[in-house]
Amino acid sequence: MKNQLFALALFLVTTIGFTQESKDIDSTAIFILDKMSAVIGDLHSVNFHSSSSNDKMDVNKNIIKEHHESDISFSGPDKLHIRIDGSDEDKAYYYDGSHITYYNYNENNYVTLEAPETTLEMIDDMHLHYDFQFPAADFFYPAFTDDLIEDFDSIKYLGKKTFNNEECYHIMANNKKLNVQIWISSHSNLLPKHFVIIYKDNSNMQHEATFSNWNLNPNIPDAKFDFLAPPNSRLISILKK
Repeated sequence: MKNQLFALALFLVTTIGFTQESKDIDSTAIFILDKMSAVIGDLHSVNFHSSSSNDKMDVNKNIIKEHHESDISFSGPDKLHIRIDGSDEDKAYYYDGSHITYYNYNENNYVTLEAPETTLEMIDDMHLHYDFQFPAADFFYPAFTDDLIEDFDSIKYLGKKTFNNEECYHIMANNKKLNVQIWISSHSNLLPKHFVIIYKDNSNMQHEATFSNWNLNPNIPDAKFDFLAPPNSRLISILKK
């Protein structure tokens, strides 16, 4: 299954079709990425926090940064809750295995849509048809490493680096359009700590995120993923792209 979400997946698809005679793929980098994916793939549930920033161009062609704080919960193959608070938006997603609800805190309105039966299928579908963005979801795809190998010409292990006082494995992937760098904790769980995407063909604008407060396999009540409309909130409708 091809990643179709968040900033990395949004721009990975633009590189499909570009081929090069040879690739420079570091086996150590692939080993670390595969171990990280295996740890995440074995999780039954997880809570974590994401602090992210995204570069955008204003009307005067100046690059500005928008910041977001997100609390994310996955449970089983079919439950997801995300709360996003940022400089440009304040929203939440509730997915219960059959429906997803998008709620806008600023406008006190919401939309509920029928959705596929698994979280990853839902993420693909909602990104494709409604341009919904789901922070950090790329790392939860089983094919994460394979997609990097397919879409990038170089993947290298840059050694151990310290990020926010934590020792991490530093990995960099490059192609003509993107530079992607990932810091993965060197602790036993090998969880993603930080990543940066640099858009070479778009004024070197960046997207980056730092992950913290990982809580592995917690007992999350199903009620967390059920949306209850707040008082005076409005049900709205949205069109597919």
